[in-house]
Amino acid sequence: MNDKKLKNRLLGVKKVFVTLLLLIVGMYILYTVYLLVKDPTEVFTVEKGTVYSEEVTTGYIVRDETVLRGENYKNGMAQIISEGQKVAKGETVFRYYSNDEDNLNEKIAELDEKIQQALESETGKPSSDVKILEAEIDEKVKKIENVSDIQKISEYKKEINSLVTKKAKIAGELSASGSYIKNLIQERSKYEEKLNSGSEYIQAPTSGIISYMVDGLEDVLTTTDFSVYTKETLENLNLKTGKIVASSDEAGKIIDNFKCYLVTISNTENAKNAKVGDTVTVRLSNNDEMNAEIININEESDGSRIIVLQLNKIVEDLINYRKISFDLIWWSASGLKIPNQAIIKQNELTYVVRNRSGYYSKLLVKVLKETDDYSIVTTYTTDELKELGFSVQEISAYKKINIYDEILINPDLEKVTE
Repeated sequence: MNDKKLKNRLLGVKKVFVTLLLLIVGMYILYTVYLLVKDPTEVFTVEKGTVYSEEVTTGYIVRDETVLRGENYKNGMAQIISEGQKVAKGETVFRYYSNDEDNLNEKIAELDEKIQQALESETGKPSSDVKILEAEIDEKVKKIENVSDIQKISEYKKEINSLVTKKAKIAGELSASGSYIKNLIQERSKYEEKLNSGSEYIQAPTSGIISYMVDGLEDVLTTTDFSVYTKETLENLNLKTGKIVASSDEAGKIIDNFKCYLVTISNTENAKNAKVGDTVTVRLSNNDEMNAEIININEESDGSRIIVLQLNKIVEDLINYRKISFDLIWWSASGLKIPNQAIIKQNELTYVVRNRSGYYSKLLVKVLKETDDYSIVTTYTTDELKELGFSVQEISAYKKINIYDEILINPDLEKVTE
């Protein structure tokens, strides 16, 4: 009986202890919640990142261009070197049609059909030479079916015509109707010679990229003197941003494929602080990025500036345009990235408050670059701390910010415990 009473008493004590423990935990939780509501604290984990100072702007594309236009430009033209291909100095890039081109081509086609019919009517066994030529012709025809490049197609067609003519000559010499086929071939050669002699061939005066997108601005947007560009002259061109230049059937041009220029208008603070020789980054609509050098700046009366950027890449990508939209990145910086709301400034120095398991430390940081929302920070070197006037003891106790540190947003210095 006494053992039972003892057990009941112990059980009662245990219940009281558990109840008190739960009450204490509950009060602690309520107190913690009260503190969070009364004085909420946000924590940010330090990570590596990059900040940019950039603006979206438009640019006028200026190139070193040489327009190619012959005397027979009204006749229409046939491309020998296709759009965007590189050409060497003296290379034939296109030709103008002869005055009687359609009629001559029609007669040549008729003769080709007659020659083919004459060859097919031959009943004799073809020679080995003819078989070889027929195999080559079939190979060229198959290649044309899988090619879209105008220049390659033109080359294959010439080769096929040459092979067909050779085949006809050989077959004609070995056949009973040889004289008839020879006469057809001779007649075809005369028309072809007349066609070629009546055409005007245009050669490249210099090496570069061939383009047929001639818009008449080649003598306006030039690289001769960048100081002539003003806000008024550029806007008076009335160019639509992103519009593709139409292809011409009267002229072509050779473009310097090593560099081109973007002329932009800006009145931002970055633009006002820019200098000739500075390097910036250009980001196109397809997210391609490349460095560009500022080579000229013209001042405007309204405070804006005409800035000329030299690009040494992606020249081919811009052939189709005269005015584009792009991101102009004035600078970028990478390192430990923190929100500006975590920064405290005291006596011209910058601090953050780090939280480690409830211990709050004030850390001195060096701001390398900042935007409206974020900053890239690092730690000071010993020499830099000496220059700031810190003592040997203070330098020895200097706490450094590190990646994955937890720092407070809108910190309260009264919370600093160490």
